[in-house]
Amino acid sequence: MGKVTCDMGTSVDGYVAGLNQSLDNPFGEGVGDRLHEWMFEEPERHAEVIERITAAGAFIMGRNMFDPGRGDWDLGWTGWWGEEPPYHAPVFVLSHHPREPLPMKGGTTFYFVTDGIEAAMTRAREAAGDRDISIAGGAATVNQYLAAGHIDELRLHVAPVILGRGERLLADAGDITLTPAAPPTGTDLVTHLTYRVVR
Repeated sequence: MGKVTCDMGTSVDGYVAGLNQSLDNPFGEGVGDRLHEWMFEEPERHAEVIERITAAGAFIMGRNMFDPGRGDWDLGWTGWWGEEPPYHAPVFVLSHHPREPLPMKGGTTFYFVTDGIEAAMTRAREAAGDRDISIAGGAATVNQYLAAGHIDELRLHVAPVILGRGERLLADAGDITLTPAAPPTGTDLVTHLTYRVVR
C-alpha cells in the first residue's frame, strides 16, 4: 500500500485560496496565480516537483476544487482543466450532490462521492493499489484528512505572499507534528517543504 500525500500551494500566512471563489476567480478574490506563479513562470526549474504532484495512483478532492458551484450540478461543467486533466488516474470528488462518473481524456475519471471522507479514502485505496493516494485539496478537505489521521506526507509549496484572509490550511487539523522529510528547495517564487506527519 502506498502513502497518502498532499501537495498544497500556500501563502506564508497559511492561506491556500482567497474568499468568494467563482468562475472568474478560481482561487478566490485577490489571489489570481500568485500562489502558483512558479508553476507557470518557471516550470522547467520545478519539473521534478510538478511530476511528483501528479504521480499518484488516485486522487481525492473537495467539490470546490472541481467546480465553483455549490448546489445542484451543472452537468456541462467538467472541471477547470479542459478535456485532458493532469491527473491521469481516478479522482474522487467529495460532494453532497450525486453525479454519474465523468471520464475524461488521458485516463482521468472523476467519481463523485456523497458518503464522506472515509468512503472516498476506501475507494481511492482500491483504485490506487500499491501506488500513492494524493489529497489534492482544497483546504477544508485537507484539514479533514489531517484531523482523521490519513495523511502521511505533507508537501507545502510556499509562495512569498501574505494574503491575510481566505481558506486556511491546518485549521482544525488536530494535534500533529510535522517532521522534515527532505531539505527545503525553491526559487524566489516558491519554497518547497516536505514533512512527514507524525501523530
